[in-house]
Amino acid sequence: MPDHAQPPQTRSPGSPEAAAPRASRRPVKAVLFDFHGTLAQVEEPRQWVLEAAAACGVTLDRVKATSLADRLLTAGRAGGPLPARVPPRLAELWADRDLYQHAHRGAYTGLAETVDAGIEGFADALYDRLLTAQGWLPYPDTAPTLTALRAARVPVAVVSNIGFDVRPHFDTWGLTDLVDAFVLSYEVGRCKPDPAIFWRACGMLGVDAEQTLMVGDTPADAGAVAAGCAVLVLPTADPGRENGLGAVLDLALPG
Repeated sequence: MPDHAQPPQTRSPGSPEAAAPRASRRPVKAVLFDFHGTLAQVEEPRQWVLEAAAACGVTLDRVKATSLADRLLTAGRAGGPLPARVPPRLAELWADRDLYQHAHRGAYTGLAETVDAGIEGFADALYDRLLTAQGWLPYPDTAPTLTALRAARVPVAVVSNIGFDVRPHFDTWGLTDLVDAFVLSYEVGRCKPDPAIFWRACGMLGVDAEQTLMVGDTPADAGAVAAGCAVLVLPTADPGRENGLGAVLDLALPG
């Protein structure tokens, strides 16, 4: 996958250049995947609120759940939109959220607590949904894509800016054996787009960055270009909807 598009060139039909083959795409010997928004998506907001309330022993009607979900999304949901405003008291936790587990939890429960739901323990219950596989939905192409890469002996790493362990999620989904390494920001002390996190992933897979494809959905993922990787940026997709992940196989597997 080229790093920069080349302008079209016009050549006369009989010139030697016209018969010259185009440069081939560099080989892909490993693939790095972002987690959220690339391999899986958080559950639908209203369902998130209903499940968290139920964990607190409260049954919400769907209208109130929808209203609460809208307010919580504005406040800032892990795996959702960035907060409209981070209160000063949470600024330090917010800045460190992907480097420390306590900061990740503290930032997002703190944001949730700015919304008065009238339910004791609600902010923690909302956060705890993140920690369970049931609070996420893998994209439809995730398992087939990882399976095809495994069959072709192309090593895979999950590279995520995150403040909690996603390995149990992959265990629940039956995908752990399809991933060779997990490179999580809070464990390695580096966050995308820092090239160091991509180099760490390549080192764990035993491949050069120049022969590695990074697949994600944000500018932070595209930062892998600075590490020397090729990059595929996918469109954002709702839970359960295809996000174009199958395109990885066109780039990573020989024709």
